[in-house]
Amino acid sequence: MDWASVAGVLLALAGIVVGQALEGGKLASLFQPAAFAIVVVGTLGAVLLQSRYASFKRGLRMLKLVFAPPPDTRLALAREINAWSLSARRDGLLSLERYMLASKDPFITKGLRLIVDGINPDKLRQILDAEITVYETEERLAVRIWESAAGYSPTIGILGAVLGLIHVMENLTDPNKLGAGIAVAFVSTVYGVGLANLLFYPIANKLKAVVTQAVFQQEIAAAVFYDIATGDHTRVIDERVATLMQGR
Repeated sequence: MDWASVAGVLLALAGIVVGQALEGGKLASLFQPAAFAIVVVGTLGAVLLQSRYASFKRGLRMLKLVFAPPPDTRLALAREINAWSLSARRDGLLSLERYMLASKDPFITKGLRLIVDGINPDKLRQILDAEITVYETEERLAVRIWESAAGYSPTIGILGAVLGLIHVMENLTDPNKLGAGIAVAFVSTVYGVGLANLLFYPIANKLKAVVTQAVFQQEIAAAVFYDIATGDHTRVIDERVATLMQGR
C-alpha cells in the first residue's frame, strides 16, 4: 500500500471540509446529488466517447496502481542480467534457454528466445523496440482517460452551474426552490474543479510515472539482449546495470 497516496487523498478532502467549516458553511451543502450526477456521469460519458472501450477498461484497472504500486523489480532484473551475461560468456547463447523457460515476464521470455533462436542482433533489437512501442502506446492510452477526465470535468461543472441557474430563473416566483437551484449551480463547479485537480490529474501523473518506469526497464533489458547477442564486452552490460539502478 502506498500510504502517501492515501494520505494525499485524505488531506485533499480534509482541506475542503475544514475550509468549509472555518468559513462557517454547512458540510451538508457540499453534498448535492444532482451536481454529482451532472459532473461525474457527464465526465464518464465524455471520456467513453473519446476512448476505445479496451483502453477505458485498462485505465480503470490501473487505478489500483495508485494505491498499491507494482514492486520495484530493478534489483531482481539486475541480478538476472548478470546471470544472463555470465552464462552466455561461459556456456554460449544456447545456455540462456533455461532462463527463458523460467521467466514469467513475457518481454524477457521473448528477448531470450530471440537470442537462443539465433536471430540477427539488429533484427532482435527492432523486434523488441516494436514490442516496447506497442506496450507503451497501450499503457499511455489507458492513462489518458484520467487526463481526459481532468480536462472535461471542470467544463461539465460549469455546465452544471448553468443548468442550476436555469432552474433558479424558472422558479423566481417560488422562493422555496431558489436555494436548491443555487446550491446545484455552485456545487457543480466545486465538484468539477475539485475532481480534476484533487483526483484526476494526480492519478494520471502517478500512473504515467509507473508506465515510464516499466518502459525504462524494458529498454534496458532490450539493450542488454542486443549486447549479449552481439557478444559485446561485459563492461558495457555492467554500465547498463548501473544505469538501471540509478536513483534507487
